Amino acid sequence: MRRFRIGSAFGIPIQLDLTFLLVLPLFAWIIGTQIDETTKLLNNTLGAGLDPAVLTDGNLVWVLGVLAAVGLFTGVVLHELGHSLVALRYGYPIDSITLWLFGGIAQLTEMPEDWKQELAIAIAGPIVSVVLGVLSYVAFVVLPGAQSTAIESARFVFAYLALMNVALAIFNMLPGFPMDGGRVLRALLARTRSYARATQIAAEVGKVFAVLLGLFGLFVVGNIFLAGLAFFIYIGAAGESRQTMMRAAFEGVTVRDVMTPADHVTAVTPRQSVTELIQTMFEERHTGYPVEKDGEIVGLVTLEDARAVREVERDAYTVGDVMTTGLVTTSPETDVMDALSELQSNSVGRLIVTDEAGEFLGLLTRTDIMTALSIIKSSNAYGTAGESDSQTPRLES
Repeated sequence: MRRFRIGSAFGIPIQLDLTFLLVLPLFAWIIGTQIDETTKLLNNTLGAGLDPAVLTDGNLVWVLGVLAAVGLFTGVVLHELGHSLVALRYGYPIDSITLWLFGGIAQLTEMPEDWKQELAIAIAGPIVSVVLGVLSYVAFVVLPGAQSTAIESARFVFAYLALMNVALAIFNMLPGFPMDGGRVLRALLARTRSYARATQIAAEVGKVFAVLLGLFGLFVVGNIFLAGLAFFIYIGAAGESRQTMMRAAFEGVTVRDVMTPADHVTAVTPRQSVTELIQTMFEERHTGYPVEKDGEIVGLVTLEDARAVREVERDAYTVGDVMTTGLVTTSPETDVMDALSELQSNSVGRLIVTDEAGEFLGLLTRTDIMTALSIIKSSNAYGTAGESDSQTPRLES
């Protein structure tokens, strides 16, 4: 969903996902409606000695709900900053920190494959949460009790944040990969296994955890939020496992190895009609072509571009009218996974491959990459989850 940048810390952009604008008021409302129950919990667990009669007076419950919710998500941002600063220390740039429906995400441009580095990055967030919990508890203890409504309210908020930050740290350390605990598990597994194999094991553990969490959320406590979180944990575990295995498969493989070379690529001209373009697509079973003019590639045209023209007007419109001129290019020496990231980040289906002089060398499509992956997986040189001692086979174009 759409994201909004609200600031930065240590040069790291902090963003809000639209879902966060829904969940923050929801959390404030939930906390506000449960002030009496929460006060009893804090009194029982922390010996807080809070007076529920003072805290539930009038509209004060909604003020406390907002303050506690904002404080809770501020703790989430600091938790993610803990991960981010340690990652930066090891030289891994951070794209952003995003607050969304289920908390926060620190988006690293690259995940460390050194188990010690990943362990340090993974535990940094929970450590920050524990520290925040301790500091909140100290603030709660320092404030004198039964002085005024304002002080009693502050004591409630600090006691709540003390308990919730520690609970956040404990929950994140559960082995639900790709949560913090799952990353800790992968780091420990990677001491004696390949990174890909450690990821595969941690992902399977994460899937089991997600299923159990989902069942617990639905049938034990009746909490839809926990069930939704379990779903995203399951999807995240499967996705990261798949991406890591792809990286293992494509280790040492470049764009040159998997691209369709220029002499195998059909180019169209800007003067061809859209009708002629569609006929070419039908005959050759391809849905995208480079557009060539005077020996240079000047654009790309796809089936989606052709479909945008009404059928009765396709003879009147030319390829030059509908083609995309903002070309996304890559080098033949680029790592295949980096090229795949370029495809995804630019939301395109193909990359133009050029040399340093800008000469057209070939075309790289998602299909090229997936076909190469299937071949590598089928070869004897690629073992389960990348554990084979043989090198990845080189694909000849």
